[in-house]
Amino acid sequence: MNQIDTIIFDLGGVLIDWNPEYVFLEAFKGDRKKMQWFFETICTSDWNENQDAGYPLAQATQDLVDTFPEHEQYIRLYYGNWEKMLGGAIVGTVNILEALIASKKFKVVALTNWSHETFPIAQKRFDFLKWFDGIVVSGEEKTRKPFKEIYEILLNRFDIVPERALFIDDNIKNIEAAHALAIHGIHFKNANELIQQLKTFNIYIP
Repeated sequence: MNQIDTIIFDLGGVLIDWNPEYVFLEAFKGDRKKMQWFFETICTSDWNENQDAGYPLAQATQDLVDTFPEHEQYIRLYYGNWEKMLGGAIVGTVNILEALIASKKFKVVALTNWSHETFPIAQKRFDFLKWFDGIVVSGEEKTRKPFKEIYEILLNRFDIVPERALFIDDNIKNIEAAHALAIHGIHFKNANELIQQLKTFNIYIP
């Protein structure tokens, strides 16, 4: 195995807790079944991912309101209360990030699916986003994981050799897409497991 010299982090679900349930469980008065129906039928993950690829939030909201006018109140909550969907930092992983940077052995960058309209909110809230050598935000690039283009943007922009890079993401589809480009991957579950998985790449967290 080539020695790893670059670590690539996903953000949401790895370093930052984000969950629309923080808004909608309250909106639906604790009715989880109704909330799940709403996510599966109205404000779906596919719809949200389209905004991650640069589609304007206001237009995306209006599109759904036009299609489902009877659910307008809840549709407008999605981006209207988006900031409340942000939980805190995932502390265990942030500690790993800090240790990797402190070792000075790696280039450390981030590759995130995130709307360019909401990402500045995260930047203000989480100081550790300033620690990276660079961040590629899908909404700014008008494409997203797991599409090949965004990985190529990352590799080219930061002069990364794929065979010497390790990508950490909580979505297995994104890891598989990285593998197709010869980037090593770790499917993130939790910080403790990540520490053990890093050891398989001869990366040790003190």
